[in-house]
Amino acid sequence: MSLARRRAVLFLCALCPVLIVAVGISLNVGATGVHLTALWHGGLQGGIEAGNSADRVVLTQIRGPRVVMAGLTGAALAVAGAVMQGLFRNPLADPGLIGVSSGAALATACVLVLGGAWLDLGAGGGRVALLSTAWAVPLAGMLGSFVAACALYLFATRGGATSVSMILLAGVAFSAFSGALTGILIFRANDTALRDLTFWTMGSFAGATWPRIGLLCPFLLVAGWVAACLASPLNALLLGESDARLMGYPVERIKRLAMFAVACAVGPAVSFVGAIGFVGVVVPHLVRLVTGPDHRLVLPGSALLGAILLIAADTLARVIAMPADVPVGIVTAVLGTPVFVWLLTRVHDRERLA
Repeated sequence: MSLARRRAVLFLCALCPVLIVAVGISLNVGATGVHLTALWHGGLQGGIEAGNSADRVVLTQIRGPRVVMAGLTGAALAVAGAVMQGLFRNPLADPGLIGVSSGAALATACVLVLGGAWLDLGAGGGRVALLSTAWAVPLAGMLGSFVAACALYLFATRGGATSVSMILLAGVAFSAFSGALTGILIFRANDTALRDLTFWTMGSFAGATWPRIGLLCPFLLVAGWVAACLASPLNALLLGESDARLMGYPVERIKRLAMFAVACAVGPAVSFVGAIGFVGVVVPHLVRLVTGPDHRLVLPGSALLGAILLIAADTLARVIAMPADVPVGIVTAVLGTPVFVWLLTRVHDRERLA
């Protein structure tokens, strides 16, 4: 094993205990002052006092789902970013390029602003709720993200060939169009809908629950399996589409699977927690600096580091303005912007020297 590969493997192994530490710290920190020792005193030692019972609820039903959702979302966004960067052969590519985030945002705005008319059905003298807003928002976000990804793929495909540059340009146009429609809906929104939409666009894990995580996991498992299968094809694509074809890889099928994996990973995650930026761009690039361009190492490294960073960001969001929660999207933007500017500088210097 070469020195570079040994360093990459050690890096991946080191991320595992760091993730465990991040989870422990996040579970141990909060506005209520409850610590992990409550599980020992209330569970293993058989205590059933009301205080211990309340502490266990805080740890297992409030902080626990939040930490798991943050880890899963960070891993999903980072892996999706690594897949997109491999597909576009650009270290600054983002999962939002295929319209997943903008499609989810538009669908979410429709539900929050027009939900009173869509989700209720008149019955006699009263109204019967067809679907609660708590579930309508993520389900609409998922539907919007998948519809947007499919529409962009069909638009960029001509004669059985999909143009990556066309996906990029169409994604920019679709994001602008979706932003305009979302802006129109914002002007129609009442105070409650406007507040909900504002907090959704900034991202938060405050609404994480175990049932939501159960709904999210199948999508992430499918996305992770597809991404793992794409590791070697993405390595071939780094050489160019022509070389990848000569090596026997079905390039068009790889593009379809890559977009499907990104939609499966990002769409459901974003629909539950809102828009969270920079994770999909920064994390894969940082991992690539250590492991090199091999996607067999970049993908698992991105999943681990993405989970660690988003758990840490959520922990920071909960403590910097305690007892209030700062939207985690603000924290990732503040931390990610300097790193993103540094990455831009590296790419610019590399191109200038080349």
